[in-house]
Amino acid sequence: MSAPDRGAGRLKLAVQKSGRLTEHSTDLLVRCGLKFSRGKDQLVGYGENMPLDLLFVRDDDIPDLVEEDVCDLGLVGLNVVEEKRLELAARGHEVRFSVLRSLDFGRCRLAIAVPDDAPWQGVASLAGKRIATTYPYTLARYLEQNGIRADIVTLSGAVEIAPRLGRADAVCDLVSTGSTLVANRLREVTTVLESHAVLVRTPVALAPEKSEWVERLLMRIDGVQQVRESKYIMLHAPRSALPAIRKLLPGSESPTIIPLEGHPDRVAVHAVCRENVFWETLEKLKAAGASALLVLPVEKMLA
Repeated sequence: MSAPDRGAGRLKLAVQKSGRLTEHSTDLLVRCGLKFSRGKDQLVGYGENMPLDLLFVRDDDIPDLVEEDVCDLGLVGLNVVEEKRLELAARGHEVRFSVLRSLDFGRCRLAIAVPDDAPWQGVASLAGKRIATTYPYTLARYLEQNGIRADIVTLSGAVEIAPRLGRADAVCDLVSTGSTLVANRLREVTTVLESHAVLVRTPVALAPEKSEWVERLLMRIDGVQQVRESKYIMLHAPRSALPAIRKLLPGSESPTIIPLEGHPDRVAVHAVCRENVFWETLEKLKAAGASALLVLPVEKMLA
């Protein structure tokens, strides 16, 4: 297949140029079949085998770029999308971009944390406090939903050190492992928003050829996500053990049963398991009568 022309008919997809979503986003696209070239420090990656170019930008800019139709698509965290949606609503603007897919990476949470020695008796403890955050609109909604009046201190970064500097009594920040909180002598007390990566699209109608490629991309994303934890299991077993073995195969649809030549009482069982396969599962299968067990990763799958 020849490389498509680098013209106006190409899809533009915005991704985070650096941060927790960058590697996962490009890995997803590569798994979807995209080959792209990007020079060192360049902000554009050109699709070599698909009419799809990547724009590497700040994650906070992605909703605006999609909203304003500078980019057709964007891969960004739900936390950023929600903050932008609430900001636009607060300013009386219609939210026009839409979420096409929820993705299975970039999981984190927007959480409130307080100093280790601060008392905590539930959300009511925030009343009258100063809370530092880079997500003022999301935090404001949470406080309103819980009937809490507090002062929101909006910062552009380094939120976690605000209590130590005397600028805030608590923080509302993204938490993944929690190590940053521990390092700054903070403890997580409540979750404001569960977040993960999402794919958003422009509100502007796409040309037919672009729409076709969006649908193909969505189909490939679904195929990649379906097999993220899937495994292909092959084993031999007595026919009499099939009912027990079917029950033990995790997340499996009806397995394929193949007679074994020269062994009328034995069969080969092939199955795609949509859940992870642990050693304990293999041990239970063996105890049920299975032998010659083989577990393989699944790279792609279309339903």
